[in-house]
Amino acid sequence: MRGFVRGEVRTQLILLPSSLDDYVTEENPVRIIEAFVDGLDLTELGFAGMVPAATGRPAYHPATMLKLYLYGYLNRIQSSRRLERETQRNLEVMWLTGRLMPDFKTIADFRRDNGPAIRATCRQFVVLCRRLNLLSEAVVAIDGSKFKAVNTRDKNFTPAKVQKRIEQIEASIDRYLSALDTADREEGEIAQAKVARLKDKIAALKQQMQRYRELEKAVQAAPDQQISLTDPDARSMATSGKGTGVVGYNVQTAVDAKHHLIVAHEVTNVGHDRDQLSNMAGQAQQAMGHDALTVVADRGYFKGEEILACEQAGHIPYIPKPLTSGAKAEGRFGKQDFVYIANDDVYRCPAGERLTWRFNTVEKGQTLRSYLGTGCATCAIKTQCTTGKERRIKRWEHEAVIDAMQRRLDQEPTCMRVRRRTVEHPFGTLKAWMGATHFLTRTLKRVSTEMSLHVLAYNLKRVIAILRVKPLMAALRA
Repeated sequence: MRGFVRGEVRTQLILLPSSLDDYVTEENPVRIIEAFVDGLDLTELGFAGMVPAATGRPAYHPATMLKLYLYGYLNRIQSSRRLERETQRNLEVMWLTGRLMPDFKTIADFRRDNGPAIRATCRQFVVLCRRLNLLSEAVVAIDGSKFKAVNTRDKNFTPAKVQKRIEQIEASIDRYLSALDTADREEGEIAQAKVARLKDKIAALKQQMQRYRELEKAVQAAPDQQISLTDPDARSMATSGKGTGVVGYNVQTAVDAKHHLIVAHEVTNVGHDRDQLSNMAGQAQQAMGHDALTVVADRGYFKGEEILACEQAGHIPYIPKPLTSGAKAEGRFGKQDFVYIANDDVYRCPAGERLTWRFNTVEKGQTLRSYLGTGCATCAIKTQCTTGKERRIKRWEHEAVIDAMQRRLDQEPTCMRVRRRTVEHPFGTLKAWMGATHFLTRTLKRVSTEMSLHVLAYNLKRVIAILRVKPLMAALRA
């Protein structure tokens, strides 16, 4: 019977010890990290500490710290304390850093002090992808996703939340006062102890009430009437689940449709996506180097001004229109049931009658043309159309752009499936890497730096999977 595979005796001495390079194969991704960072001009990117101080203890080179962070985020090790432990036990990290072992404070300070440079490094990798001809197709999908911040719901306040807390405290005080009246009528040491305990609770609740009264004034004075105590930039945002939400940030990404590379990203603390379309399309265009892009997004990005801005920049947007018609919800004809005839500048209603232009109005900075029907009073299906004297249709002055986009969507019904399988995959991957947790840093500026490290690690892993290690090494050295 064959025995088991036997390991080496720990106390066995060897004449010629192995070098670190013997433990890192030629196909190991850490060699890609080494080649990529060594090819960067860290001074031009803006990293601090490139010129060593003349006095004091020598500092760690920024290249060493950047390699350590890239390795950490590539291997789901984002914490500075965990990275410190890896420098003491991980052979790949020892190879990458030359056995240097910075403490967790030094590691954390590097991320904090080099935010703009780290974000520039992420953009530089996208430039490399463009040079490798990985961004040849001018099609991007844009989406946003909510990520949790270092701020619990109990530490986030809006006027409604503060008022609810105050009402709860008032109810508790009333309950304790009633219990206090009952205890005052009793006799004995137990009753006296109960009275003292109730008085302490009431005093504590009154102090808590005072703090909430002061917090109520601060919330009312805030620009968006919202305050987060732990992370001041985090905001409460609704999520797709009914009645659910998260205190965090809204991360926007533009993803290449061919290789699923994140070509542009931005962290915001605005809970909706309506104002992000032209901004993200412009960033993607600059990153990919194309004159114009085909931009695909979901209904959350539908906004007439943003779509018009995309068209004016030369992009071709594909965004489905949300169904928000109140008439349709009540069982009547919606605006989509009326056909616009551009040559005559009229609408044709479901009964075959025409609605003609009467006047213009300006609402929220938009010029709207109003079309009214003339034969509504005698129409047989009037009850299915309007509850007023006549049916009115309002048309934005640039609505031809929306109509043209809808025709494109009708001709290419699969583009929404392309959007889903393109842009939702990176978000799922990033959240899986982060685990069931939140950003490690606070404030919008530092969270943006942390997100750039996540995006850089994701893109690096994607390119390694596409090109493999040796061809990518050759491209980095070229």
